[in-house]
Amino acid sequence: MTKQIRRVVTGHDAAGRSIFVIDGPTPHVFSRSKGSAIVHELWETTRTPADNRGSADAITHGHRLPPPQSGSVFRVIEYPPDSERLAAIAREHALPDDSGRATATDRNNPRHPGFHRTATIDYAIVLAGEIYAMMDEGEVLLKAGDVLIQRGTNHAWSNRTAEPALVAFVLIDAEPV
Repeated sequence: MTKQIRRVVTGHDAAGRSIFVIDGPTPHVFSRSKGSAIVHELWETTRTPADNRGSADAITHGHRLPPPQSGSVFRVIEYPPDSERLAAIAREHALPDDSGRATATDRNNPRHPGFHRTATIDYAIVLAGEIYAMMDEGEVLLKAGDVLIQRGTNHAWSNRTAEPALVAFVLIDAEPV
């Protein structure tokens, strides 16, 4: 069952006072196929510094892996166990892709079919469960409360348990390595 992620967004009224402009489950939930990771898109910025004017939902498109150029994206991803996810990744490699994932994917990495790289700095916070962060060389087990700073490296996520892992990500556009 997909976890609902409540999104509370603040803003300003016409008099400049702080208000809540959005409060409810994010409607921007994406999954490419059964057994695939479930992506909850929460917010996006299209430039730095960010523009805090207005009260419109910042997610105006379908899921795409990297943030906009000079922007950022905030999302939560629910990773099913690899026993489900690996088959889903194999099916997804055959699907058309406009999310930027195909460009980022390292399909020749024999360690895990989910290896990919983006020109971003990513802050990853494990919210629930546990998951392995895999690099070309080595891996580390991350548990709830652990944080990973991923700096444009080729990497994959591997959930070797029987329960989903929930990870929050902030991706910020960066210079390519």
